[in-house]
Formats: sequence, structure tokens, C-alpha cells
Amino acid sequence: MAATFKEMLEELSSRIVQGGMGVRISLSGLASAVMAEGGLGVISLAAIGMGEPNFAKKYFEANISAAKEEIRKAREMAKGILGVNIMVALSDFASMVEIAIKERVDVIFSGAGLPLDLPRFLTDGSLTKLVPIISSGKAARVLCKKWLKEFNYLPDGFVVEGPKAGGHLGFSQDEIDNPNFALEKLVTDVVQEIYPFEKECKKEIAVIPAGGIWSGKDVEKFLCLGFPAVQMATRFVATDECDAALPFKQSYVDSKEGSTCIIKSPVGMPGRAIRNKFIQDTEEGGKKPDRCFCHCIKTCDPKKAPYCISKALQNAQKGDLDEGFAFAGANVHQVEKIVPVRELMEAIQKERQED
Repeated sequence: MAATFKEMLEELSSRIVQGGMGVRISLSGLASAVMAEGGLGVISLAAIGMGEPNFAKKYFEANISAAKEEIRKAREMAKGILGVNIMVALSDFASMVEIAIKERVDVIFSGAGLPLDLPRFLTDGSLTKLVPIISSGKAARVLCKKWLKEFNYLPDGFVVEGPKAGGHLGFSQDEIDNPNFALEKLVTDVVQEIYPFEKECKKEIAVIPAGGIWSGKDVEKFLCLGFPAVQMATRFVATDECDAALPFKQSYVDSKEGSTCIIKSPVGMPGRAIRNKFIQDTEEGGKKPDRCFCHCIKTCDPKKAPYCISKALQNAQKGDLDEGFAFAGANVHQVEKIVPVRELMEAIQKERQED
């Protein structure tokens, strides 16, 4: 394995990191297909056990079992670099991190909050890289300072996620459409903030732009600016190997410009999703959670939540969009059809070479 995370990324033939998508959208099927085509495949561990038969009664045990199974399946299905995405807001954040390190995944990506103590989980001889997902230079500075002081460890990289991303966003409602928070500016701010730490510790920190990156032209633009790789997620949903049901994928194909909206998630953060009747009903107060069987998100207050987000996302993943919704990036309307991952990766590489 390459000595640094940046070198690992530079060895990827595609220079693409597939973003982790929950609940159960990116599992071993999608991750392994991306790995096989020269990308970094990522399994989302958020509520990963919701596909297990015992999840309602033994939710956390189901998550542990499913996480191990999906990581091992991905390894069996393809060679390459495998990562997992673990939200800081998860109630079982610690156990998911411990499993990922024990299973020797190559990278842990962690967002939806600042993973302030992530290095404490590393064990002797562990080669797992630690990569927070952030949305500002300030967050990068805070994490570098905290990790260096308490653990003598700098992040191996940062995914810098802009406001055009799908899912939960690290921005206020007013910041999402503000040009001062454009991805190009955010990654520049992060590079400037981490430089003193890199210089002090003589360690390169890989910076990966994410959020709204759609075409091969977008990929090439950031690579030419010196970034080792980019992260893409939305475009990978419309693939044969994506682990979501066909109606979920079809909702991407059917999207038009303006189909997405910003919702107020029970997690406590804004999120970008494809507007549908379920979202409209929740905005009008028409949906309530039947019960909270696990309190899976630390920041969710079941007594005040208009719905159970894990259940809604699970329903959508299984194809029941009447009882759930699909997160998606701002460019989802550009999805035209569902294709194999190989075809998608070939198309992106072709787009990179076009004038």
C-alpha cells in the first residue's frame, strides 16, 4: 500500500472517490464495482443493519453483523481501495469505527459532525486512513489542531463537501446558495488552513473536492488545480450495481431541473433531496414516526421529529417512495439513464479528454 493517502489516490486510474450513501444505497455491490474500475469504493455504515431480519429488536447488533458482511463481500468481489463512511451523529459511531479498523478497511470517511476523537480508535499496526468530511477551512483547522495536540496525528485527508451535494449539508440555509461558499472557494480555504500543519509535521494532507462534481470536465478541472482526486456520488446511484431498488434509481432518471429541495432533517442539519409527496406531507405536518426503536441518531429528538429519517430512507432504498424520499445532489436532473458502473466510468474518462 502507498505510504500516504494522497499517494493512494494518485494511484487510482480514475482519480474518483465514490461517495458513501445511506441508508443502504452504497453497499458492497456498488463499492466493489467502483473498485474494479479503478475508483475508491465506499460503503455507508449508516443504519446498515436495517436490511437484517432482526434489526427492529436488535438494531445495533444487526448493524455490526451487516457492516462486517458488506466489508468482507466487497473485498471478495473486487481488489482495490475500500472505504467506509461513518456519520459522527450515529449513536453507534464508536462501534462502527472499531469494526472498520478491525476489518482493515483502507479509509474511514466521517462527517455529519466533527470527528474530534477519531484517532483514538486506531490500534497498533493499523493502516486505516482517517479522512473527515468538512465544509470549511475553519473545520479543517480545528481538527488538525485537536488531533495533533491530543493524538499526535494529522488527518490523512479531507473531503471538502460543497453546498451542491446531496444528503446532509454542513451549511445554513442562507449559505447554500451564497457564492461565497462555492466549492472552489471552500477547497482553497482548506488548503490554506492546513498548510502550516503540513509544514510542521512534514505530512501531506490530501484534499478531495466534493459536492456538485458531475462531468469528466469537472473532474479534470480539479485535478489540474492539483487535487489528487474528487468525490462523486449522485451519478453512481443511476447504475446497475447501486444497491438501491430500481424505483429509487428511476426517481433520479425522472428528475427535472428544480426537482430537488432543501429539507430540515430530523438529524438537525439541512439536506438536499428529491421533492415528493412524502416530503410535502412532512412539511404540512402529515407524517409522524410510529415509534423510535433505536435512537440511531444522537442529534435526533424522537418526541419532536416529524418522522423517523432512518425508516424513511430505508423505505426509499427498498423502492417505497410513498413512505420515504431520496437524497440527491443538485445536478441529479442531468441523469438520463441507468448504466453499468463500467460504462459510467468510461464515459467520465472520455469527458475528461474532450475539448
